[in-house]
Amino acid sequence: MRKFAAGLLFMLCLETGFAETRDAHKFFFDYKFGDFKSELVTAKKEGKTGILIMFEQEDCPFCFRMKNTILSQSEVQDYYHQHFLIFLVDIRGSLPMQDFTGKETTEKAFSVEHRVYGTPVFDFFDLDGKLITRFPGTAKNVNEFLLLGRCVVEGACNTTSFNVYKKRQAK
Repeated sequence: MRKFAAGLLFMLCLETGFAETRDAHKFFFDYKFGDFKSELVTAKKEGKTGILIMFEQEDCPFCFRMKNTILSQSEVQDYYHQHFLIFLVDIRGSLPMQDFTGKETTEKAFSVEHRVYGTPVFDFFDLDGKLITRFPGTAKNVNEFLLLGRCVVEGACNTTSFNVYKKRQAK
């Protein structure tokens, strides 16, 4: 029975385009050293568009959903890593860190400073540490999350909201 269920799941994955999933913690997020100012330098050297921060908290079911259904997809991981350095910040975390200006803070204080009180929230920052756009909540699917990335990479999110961009792309 287990082999049948595994085979059925594999076929479903092939049909839906989710054939290659990888652990989001290993393959989507970068290891952070707690110094976002130096991460900006790294992003510039690597030719990235900017930095993406996923604000999360322990036991958040919506964070869990994003990590396991969207951020675990190799297509998403490959696209986002091509264009961004990507980090997790725990909105209740007490780990010391430095913000984009080099100021000493904690994950929790950094989250409050950026007005993040619920999770998940995806903030995209440019190479100067300025917020480009924010995506609160979960994406509907892989395609929507990839479209969000393209909005930032193409520069459209610098001048228009993601919802407007998404509607234009649907036409």
